[in-house]
This record gives sequence, C-alpha cells and structure tokens, in this order.
Amino acid sequence: MKKSVFIAEKPSVAQEFAKALHVNFKRNDGFLEADNYIVTWCVGHLITMSYPEKYDPQLKRWSFDTLPFLPQEFKYEVIPAVEKQFNIVKRLLTRDDVETIYVCTDSGREGEYIYRLVEQMAGVKDKHKKEKRVWIDSQTEEEILKGIENAKDLSEYDNLCASAYLRAKEDYLMGINFSRVLTLKYGRNISNYLKKDRTVVSVGRVMTCVLGMIVRREREIRAFVKTPFFKVTATTAGEAVFDAEWKVNDKSRYAATPFLYKDNGFKEREKAEELVKYISEPEPVRAVLEKIERKKEVKNPQLLYNLAEIQNECSKLFKISPDETLNIIQNLYEKKLVTYPRTDARVLSTAVAKEIHKNISGLRNYALVRDIASGILEAQSYKGIEKTKYVNDKQITDHYAIIPTGQGFNALNSVTQTAARVYEVIVRRFLCIFYPSAEYLKINITAERLKESFFASFKIMTKEGYLAIASASFAKQKLTDKQAQTTEGSADDAADNDNKLDKNAIEKIKQLKKGMEIDLFSAEIKEGETSPPKRYNSGSMILAMENAGQLIEDEDLRAQIKGSGIGTSATRAEILSKLVNIKYLSLNKKTQVITPTQLGEMIFDVVNASW
Repeated sequence: MKKSVFIAEKPSVAQEFAKALHVNFKRNDGFLEADNYIVTWCVGHLITMSYPEKYDPQLKRWSFDTLPFLPQEFKYEVIPAVEKQFNIVKRLLTRDDVETIYVCTDSGREGEYIYRLVEQMAGVKDKHKKEKRVWIDSQTEEEILKGIENAKDLSEYDNLCASAYLRAKEDYLMGINFSRVLTLKYGRNISNYLKKDRTVVSVGRVMTCVLGMIVRREREIRAFVKTPFFKVTATTAGEAVFDAEWKVNDKSRYAATPFLYKDNGFKEREKAEELVKYISEPEPVRAVLEKIERKKEVKNPQLLYNLAEIQNECSKLFKISPDETLNIIQNLYEKKLVTYPRTDARVLSTAVAKEIHKNISGLRNYALVRDIASGILEAQSYKGIEKTKYVNDKQITDHYAIIPTGQGFNALNSVTQTAARVYEVIVRRFLCIFYPSAEYLKINITAERLKESFFASFKIMTKEGYLAIASASFAKQKLTDKQAQTTEGSADDAADNDNKLDKNAIEKIKQLKKGMEIDLFSAEIKEGETSPPKRYNSGSMILAMENAGQLIEDEDLRAQIKGSGIGTSATRAEILSKLVNIKYLSLNKKTQVITPTQLGEMIFDVVNASW
C-alpha cells in the first residue's frame, strides 16, 4: 500500500497535522504512522553549510594566503546534535512504499530552505517521489486540511528555494571572508587595546549594517549640542480661557531677524522679555481674533499588525525584546490562537476577507471582546471590508497580517500573562478595522495684538468610533473621562492637547468669531532646549531595519528599493540578539534601549575603514 509522508518543521506542528488527519497513528521513535500516512518532523534545521576546513583541513588555520574562500561547489553536513532525527527522516522519505511527500515546514523562505536541505542530503530526488507543498496561514484544523487539499507541486516554489540558497551562500561567503580578513588585520590590535587574549571580528551582511545604524545614532547623540530657546505664551481672560503661543508673521517687528528660533521662539531670553513687555503695554491688553478655522478631521483605524509592528508595540507596552515577542506569537500560533507570525504584510487577502466573519464569530468566546464581536456580526460591518485599504492582495508576498483565528481559547488559559496581553492587543487591532473612524472638530485660532500673532489649536472629539474599543483592558488611563472627551491623548496630537479644557470652556471657544476682541490676562516665557536624536530601542530598531531603504541618501537608489529593508521578519530579532550575545551591543532589559559597547564601536570603525 502506497503511503504519504507529512514532514513538519517541529514536533508540535507535526502533532497538529496528525490530529487533523483523524486516523489512528502508532507512535514510533521520531515519527507517527498509520495505514496510509506517516507524519514526521525536523527539529528546526537538520543540515548546515560546512566550514572551510571540511573542504581542506589546511583552511582551519586563518591566513591571508587562503583568502578569499570561494568554493566552486558548496558542501553541507548534518548537524551532529540532530543526526539521529535526520536519519529517521531520511529513511522515511526514501522508503519504497512512500509515494507522496507533503512538505509542511513553515510557509516561508526559511521553512522552504529547511526542507530542501533535507531533500538534498537524503537523496529524495533519486527516488522520484511526488512532492507537494502545504502552505497554511494558521494551524487550525480547517486551515491544515485546506492546505493539504490545495497543496501544489513543490516545483512551483523553486524560485523561493533558489532565493533561500542564494541568501545562505551570500551570508556564508561574506561572514567567512570578511570575518577572517578583518580579524587577521585588526584582531590583535583590538585585543591589545581591550586587554583581551583574542578578538574575532564578526561580520555579517545584515548584522554589521545594524551595528552601524546604532553606532552612528549614538555618535550623533554624543556630538549633539543643546540649544536653548524661549517661547512666549499668552493666557486669555473672560469666559473662553485658553493659552495661545506667539509665532512670527510678516507684519511682526521680528520678521526676518536673526533673533528667531524657528518661527515660534527666540534664541535669547532678552528678546522674549522684550516681546512680553511690548504686548503688555498699553492697557487694556486686548487682541483681535483675526482668523478662526474650523474643520473636520478623521482618524482611521490603523493597518493590522505584521511582525515588525507587533514587536515594536510589545517593546513599548511590555518592555520585552523582539525575539521574546516572536516566541510569544509563535506559541500563540502553535496553539491555534493567531495566524502565521513571520509576515511582512499588514493587510488581508481577498480570499480571507470573504470568510472573515468566521474569525469574528469565534471571538464571541473571548470574554474581553464578546460584546464587541457580537455587535460587529449583528451590524454586519465586516461586509465590504474587501473594498477597503485593509485588504490588498498586491501587498502580500507569503502571508497576510497577524490576526486572531477565533479558535484555541482553551489554550489561552495556559499562557503567561504577557502572552495573554499580546493576544488581546492583536485582537483589538483586528476588531478596530470593522468600526467607523474617529472624528474630531479641529479649531485653529489666530489672535493679533500690535501686529504680533498668537495661535491656539483645539482638537475636540465628536465621534469616538474605533477608539471606543482600541484600548486594552490592562492599559493605564492617562486622562480623566472629562479630558478624554476633548483630547485623544496620542503622541502625534501632543501639540493640540496642551489645552485640556472642560466642556464649558470648549463650548465658549466654539462661539468665538472673527473680529471679536479678547482680553489677554498674562504673557509668560517658556524656556526649552533642543533634544538630541532618540536612541533606538529594540522595537524601533526592528522598524528601522524594516524601513532601512529610506535611509539611503542616493535618491535614485532609494526609489528603486522603496519599501525594502534589511533582514526579514523571521531573522531581525535573531540578528539583534546575536549582536547583544557577542557583546557588540548592550540591551537594557528594563527599557529595551540599545547602545553600542566599546567593542562594538571598534568593530564598526574597523569595518567602516576597510571599504
């Protein structure tokens, strides 16, 4: 009887495939077997690229004479620690009674590479087996069975395979050659300076770029010289009380003078004091409302999470590193709670959008959002989602955004508190896209006294929209209920939220009209100073890696690789961890702020001076 083999990337995933097949499996060492099916697994990578000494024992000694190392044909070997499982897998894949192999490793480039190396080392091609690729976005039974039913011939993924091999070879050649040559040239000097026995200069295609970004940022901060500035604000009197900030205009006595710091302050306190004195005399101190602008502003729900976005969010919310976030979401994925985590997309596919009511329906079993999910289903607000910016097949390469499956809630009781909170964050971001936008009334006021202008801006929420469900249950309430009615409280609206007013004051401001006179109660000087660039934290670094193409100075080149980054969603966290482990970077676990070590800066200088 001919059999089919299902090979997964991990034992836990293999177990889910076995459950989904609904047959009685007999457990064996390293695999499960039934009448028609065999389920087995890798344990991550089983195969690795061989070091140079496997090509020639003399290459074990580092020498300029043997560089560059550029093999005509690359060698691979079984990783000793997992040799037993490889031999089991090899025997199963090449058995005479096995007709079809279903490749169920993670649906992405790295998962493809893991299997193709096994296929290569096991000699599967020599046995002329049928090979099918199972591509899934979650580990629910429905998704697994659909993936098996729609499995395509493995050859359709040959381009993905080629890209995986090319990436690995490129990393290998760059790491081997540059690490050796720079160690030979500079390693002794670095060791002597740091009083170490030996220093290896580790170079990587991506990790050295990341190191450079962090070192350059740190040096910008060190070189930064704070510049003081002085702003003038005036407080109104009467029923409509608010603060207004002075800004230069064409009629101002300070227009086009060298005294200005930008357009809303002075370089020297003396000039600010001069302005305060000027506008305070003669009495009564009144200003005329020259302009009042009222306009409606709309804030839409954000796009869904990809891995980089959720890693950045978790760094801010929970002060955990990107690799910790990835481990948490991988665990949620394996427990069927969320979809595939290693994705760069922040949108859904058209096919998923058509069935999205199933995900929402399942969330009625999740106590924190039960009523929200029920309300969305009753209102049928999920209908038409495929016509919005949240669905775009062109923006999806391997997988759509990370969303809840609406299943697996029994497993939620067994996860850590942080993991449960991460899940809630993902759920709320998902549900927000089925809610209407938040709406605001933006009021901009310009008052003039003695040809000097004062400006005030107010942002008043008129419709709460999706913001009513956006905040997690564990979030700290930073504003009072009254303030929350008039301000959004987000960082991008900080300038508008300086005026935290009660409803009565807001109503009085709404009644102001152009040409009216208002009393200025007092004017004061606010001193500030320029701030240096912010250090990267682990989350913002992941986003910087994802958007690294924007940092390229050459305009044409930047346009060519628009949207490109360095590393992949699957590797960025690992790269940061490696840089910390080899002590090129220092990570503050409480704040997640990243700084370079002295060794890291020396390595950067060595590499930077060697191009």
